[in-house]
Amino acid sequence: MIERTIAAQTHGRYLVAPPVAPGPAPVLVGFHGYAEGAETQLERLRAIKGAEGWLLVSIQGMHRFYQRRTSDVVASWMTRQDREHAMADNLAYVAGVLDAVAREWSPAPVLVFAGFSQGVAMAFRAAAASSRPVAGAIAVGGDVPPELGADLLACVPAALVCRGANDAVYAAATFESDVRRLREAGSDVRPLAFDGGHEWSDAVPQAASLFLRERLT
Repeated sequence: MIERTIAAQTHGRYLVAPPVAPGPAPVLVGFHGYAEGAETQLERLRAIKGAEGWLLVSIQGMHRFYQRRTSDVVASWMTRQDREHAMADNLAYVAGVLDAVAREWSPAPVLVFAGFSQGVAMAFRAAAASSRPVAGAIAVGGDVPPELGADLLACVPAALVCRGANDAVYAAATFESDVRRLREAGSDVRPLAFDGGHEWSDAVPQAASLFLRERLT
């Protein structure tokens, strides 16, 4: 058997929640976790106090499938198969979304990425590859991609890194390693350990609200 890969065009999907006030607004871009959709991450972003003043963008993974128990359409960002190609496809997709958002909304030059679980890796990869200046990243329940060295992590000047004390997916040792890696790269890191498991806890919006306010000063 001989295996080959070939590029194929597909369409992605993203949701936008405009700011309540007219005029250029800072941009908060969200990435959902495995077997979730863009709606789920958008609601998480909207629950952050002060987020109504931001242009909220929730990007859905291109690899869609049916949630077995409910038949809801959910998505994934990638698997280990053709991993390098998938990463390149995802980054080109995110760049295209941000270009489209910029054309339609003419936002302010403040950009923050926020991810949950599998979406955390996307948030950091997107920040590292962004052609636009990045103000920070919010990471909940997911690890910083191992392939990003200090030179690329330096593109993230500030990070809110969150983990539930009982999270069986995002290990405590990985959380501590991620905080250390980001600090060594020069990022202003705010670690948050909360009571709970693998979830976007109620403690996250409160910390995220302060984090976003600081990005505007």
